[in-house]
Amino acid sequence: MMKRLTLSALLVLSASSSGVADAQLAAFDRTKPPALGPTPPLTVPNVVSRRLANGPALRVVEHRELPLVQVTLTIAGGGRLDNEQPGLTSFVANLLDEGAGTRDANALQSELAFLGASLSTSASWDFTTVSLKVARRNLEAALDLMADVVLRPTFAAAEVRRQRDLRLAGILQQKDQPNVLAGLAINQAIFPVGHPYRRALGGDSASTAPLDSATVRQAYEGSIRPERATFYVVGDLAAADAERLLGARFGKWTARGPERRPAPVLVNAVRAPGNQVIFVDKPGAAQSVVVIGAPGVERTSADFAAIDVMNTILGGSFSSRLNTVLRETKGYTYGASTGFTWRPLPGPFTASSSVRTNVTDSSLVEFFKELRTIREAPVSAEELARAKAYLTLAIPGDLEGVSQIAGQLTSLAAWNLTLDELRAYVENVEKVTVADVQRVAQRYIPADNAFIVVVGDLNQVRGGVEALRLGTATIRTVADLTSERRPQ
Repeated sequence: MMKRLTLSALLVLSASSSGVADAQLAAFDRTKPPALGPTPPLTVPNVVSRRLANGPALRVVEHRELPLVQVTLTIAGGGRLDNEQPGLTSFVANLLDEGAGTRDANALQSELAFLGASLSTSASWDFTTVSLKVARRNLEAALDLMADVVLRPTFAAAEVRRQRDLRLAGILQQKDQPNVLAGLAINQAIFPVGHPYRRALGGDSASTAPLDSATVRQAYEGSIRPERATFYVVGDLAAADAERLLGARFGKWTARGPERRPAPVLVNAVRAPGNQVIFVDKPGAAQSVVVIGAPGVERTSADFAAIDVMNTILGGSFSSRLNTVLRETKGYTYGASTGFTWRPLPGPFTASSSVRTNVTDSSLVEFFKELRTIREAPVSAEELARAKAYLTLAIPGDLEGVSQIAGQLTSLAAWNLTLDELRAYVENVEKVTVADVQRVAQRYIPADNAFIVVVGDLNQVRGGVEALRLGTATIRTVADLTSERRPQ
C-alpha cells in the first residue's frame, strides 16, 4: 500500500510538473533570442615575471586544472629580418625540428610521440616561435628535446635540400591558387616596394632556390638569440620550478655570429586616390575571389574596441551583415568576411569572399552597398548589443586552457601588452556607442578609395565588373605577382 501511495504521489507530482513545463513552453517565444544578462567581471590569470641569468625573459601562469604544461618560446624578429632574402626566416624556423642534437627528424618525432608531447616551430612577420605541450610528468624529458631544437638544430645538407625542394614545389602550386594570388595582389597594391608586408612571408622561387645549409645556419645564428627570447610557461608548474627547469637547459645559451636586424621601414601603406580595380586572369575558374582592401590601423589605437565592434557587425562574424546578405540572402558564396590584420606595423583592412563566376559583378554591388551603409547610417541598438556580447563573452574561452592562455600572452606581447589588457578591452567594448561605430566606419572603412582585386576568368567577369564603373582597372599577371622583388 505504501509503495502504491508513493507511486500515486509521484504521478501527481509528475503531472503537475509537466503542466508547469507545458505552460512555460507555451509562453516561450521562439522568434526572439533569450535576453542576456550583464557581462560578468572578467578575471584574468596572474602572471609571474622573471628572467634567466643569460637574458631570456620568463612569464609564468600557474594553471592547475589539468596536469599539463605549455611552454612557448618566442624570439623577436621574424620575417622582418629577411631583408633581401624573402622567406629565409620562415625556412629556418621550419627546419628547427627537422633534426636536432643527435636525432634526425624521424627520431625526434618518435621520442615526442612516446612522451605524448606536441612540438611545433614556425615564424610570423615578427617572431620565431617554438611551442611545446606535454603532460607534467614528462615535462623534463620533453624540455630536453625542445632545448635540442632551439640550441642544437643540425641543418643537415640533405634535409635542407629536401625542405627547399618541398618549398619550391609549394610555391609552384600557389601560382594556381586564386586565394594566394588575391592575397599577393592586395598586399602589393597597399604596400609599396620597401615595405616588408608587400612580399610573401614564405618568399618566392628566386629567393628559395639558392638556400643551402650554410645560409640557413648563418641566418639561425644571427636571429635565434637569447637577448630576443621570451619563455611563456602555462600549466601545472610553479614559477620557481619553471625558472629552474628552463635555466638548466637554456641558461648557457649565448649569441653567436653577426646579429640580423630588420631593415628600416621608410615607406607607408598606400591609400588609393580613388577606387582601383585589379584583375588577375584565371581562365576556366568556376569561382572568382574578390578582395577589397585598404591600409589598416595600429592595434594600439584608442579606437580599437570600437573598430572591433563595428567590424563584427559588418563582416567579422557569421551573423554579420555581409555574410548574411551574400551567403544567406543571395546565395552567392559559402562565406564573406571583413577584418583588420593586427601587426606591430599596421596590416591591411580587407573585405573578401569567393563567389560564383556568374555573380562576380553582383557580389561587388552588395560589398559596396554594405561598406557604404555602415558608414552612412547608424547601426541598430540590437546589432550593437549583439556585437558587444559576441566579443566580450568570447574572452573567457580564450583563457580556458593552457594553450589558449599562452596564445593570449604571446599575442599581446607583440604590443608590449599584458593579460590585463583583456579586462580593459571588455570595459572599452561595453562603452562603445552607436555613434562610435559610425565614426570609426567613416574613418577606417573604404568606400571610394579602395583597391579591388578580382581573381577569376576575365572572359566571363571583366565586362560585368567594368560596367559597374567602380574605378580605373588594370590587369596583373601571375608572373608579376609571384616575382615579388621585380620592380612594379
